[in-house]
Amino acid sequence: MSIDYDVIVVGAGHAGTEASVMAARLGARTLLLTSNLDTIGQLSCNPAIGGIAKGTVVRELDALGGIMGRATDRATIQFRMLNRSKGPAVWAPRAQCDRTLYRRAVRALLERLPNLELTQGTVSRLIIEGAQAAGVATSDGRVFAARAVVITAGTFLRGRIHLGTDTQIPAGRAGDQPAVDVAQHIESLGLTVSRFKTGTPPRVDGRSVDWSEVERQDGDATAYRFSFYERVERPRQVPCWITWAGEEVKDIIRRHLKESALYGGAIASRGPRYCPSVEDKIVKFPDAQRHQVFLEPEGLDTHELYVNGLSTSLPVAVQLEFLHAVPGLERAKLTRPGYAIEYDYYPPTQLTPWLETKAIERLFFAGQINGTTGYEEAAGQGAVAGINAVRRMRGLEPVLFARDEAYIGVLVDDLITRGVDEPYRLFTSRSEFRLLLRQDNALRRLAPLAERLRLLTAAELRQAEQRLREEERLLDTARATPISPAQADPALAQTGTQLAEPERVATVARRPGVSLRALLEAAGVAVPSDDDVVASAEIELKYDGYLAREREAASRLAELAAFVLPAELPYLEMRSLATEARQKLDRVRPTSLAQAARIPGVSPSDLHNLVVETARWRRRVA
Repeated sequence: MSIDYDVIVVGAGHAGTEASVMAARLGARTLLLTSNLDTIGQLSCNPAIGGIAKGTVVRELDALGGIMGRATDRATIQFRMLNRSKGPAVWAPRAQCDRTLYRRAVRALLERLPNLELTQGTVSRLIIEGAQAAGVATSDGRVFAARAVVITAGTFLRGRIHLGTDTQIPAGRAGDQPAVDVAQHIESLGLTVSRFKTGTPPRVDGRSVDWSEVERQDGDATAYRFSFYERVERPRQVPCWITWAGEEVKDIIRRHLKESALYGGAIASRGPRYCPSVEDKIVKFPDAQRHQVFLEPEGLDTHELYVNGLSTSLPVAVQLEFLHAVPGLERAKLTRPGYAIEYDYYPPTQLTPWLETKAIERLFFAGQINGTTGYEEAAGQGAVAGINAVRRMRGLEPVLFARDEAYIGVLVDDLITRGVDEPYRLFTSRSEFRLLLRQDNALRRLAPLAERLRLLTAAELRQAEQRLREEERLLDTARATPISPAQADPALAQTGTQLAEPERVATVARRPGVSLRALLEAAGVAVPSDDDVVASAEIELKYDGYLAREREAASRLAELAAFVLPAELPYLEMRSLATEARQKLDRVRPTSLAQAARIPGVSPSDLHNLVVETARWRRRVA
């Protein structure tokens, strides 16, 4: 006997929880099925959320009604805005989290949702009817029927942990069993499977650290919150610490390199370029004198520290040896060894732009099984899959996120268009519209979509509208309010400039180093207490010309996106296109000319000929 749901989400990591939230908020009867209810929302690796581009994704998820930002605010034990010295396009909010508080927050936020059920069970196979996903079966004999299924299995699919060349442990992560049966079943459906690897560093007992040998790093004093809709009280704030891996560490690793799972031949899979193991750092950057190491607290109720920067697959004895060569860690006690983990992923060119598999209808993939790395990348995909699983089972058009609309759109488009040859990580440099896609304006960009889809509660909508009204009111005031030279002098003092005659506040605010808040207060205007509102308005004024140019470029991209490429186009028959272009277009099956233009190997002349060939094909089939 089966139990019926609208949407089943398999896996309760960051992709699975966001997929469940979106589906439940859309009114679908949703089941979140996980092998262990106690590890929902687990921060399996680094106990931190946000960072370069990633912090913007967290705010985008929050604007849509997601929970990652809300959970982070409840668990933040240190906050820093990265890249403050650079332009606002690359400002990056990052929170060090209490691992336990974060997991509890995710569970509590999920249990608020009336349409969502949480169940423990290990999925062994999918139920397929014809060419359509229709549910899942668990290893204990239960069957759950559904109108759409989202798989977010992370590193669990045939996961294998490596400690040196001799120790291999089947596991989805330390302490958890891998998902083998469902991995074999998915492969039997005809999907292409590959392997990637990732890893974690060792953890140490903070009571065994010599604090006089490490540099203290405090967080920002700002009262920043990731969530636009809630303002919860943050936990007690604590410092992180910085030290270095120098020549002694490098010598130890070089001597034991053959014992590394990666360099000793136990692992052949590609790992993440931008989060390399310490072995990779030593081999690939031999001229670097030292490598930075961060000691990050795991939580407020423990002395355990995460040794960020020393990810490794070396044997435990070697890990202890090189740890003791790090300043401040000479007598450090190891609480958990680092390890590498190898797992299945499915090359994402097998997916549609809404993350449905091309081979099986109503089957969606999200997270690390699509070849990504990082909590935030997984969560962003989860939101896309959860929204579109509901749309597909209701017979509605899918929701696509444009590249100029959200980093979530950049992420998904990169995956399904370009594919991956190493674990994919988001950066601001991946976006051609990064000044439009700032962390401060995520609500302005995505709240209208959330409202249209009915993802938000009435109270959340009111909060969004109030925040956006405050920003507009502030901009209008700045553009309308004059300020005299005498009034402006204090605000301009540090810039070495003066006004020759009265000007509008908005005009003066465009000057480098001038504070909008200081100008408005000098002009006698009441300014909102929310620094986020003022900062967003200030950016809009200071970068007005640049923003206009990016919006114009986005408009041109939209024109290309409006040229729809039918799914049935016979690319392999289009002889006017280069052979490489035909093959890649046939594999990716782009939905628009804009997407086709981003496929590596498709030239401008191929695009011109594609327009002609598409028109010819349409006339032929009409």
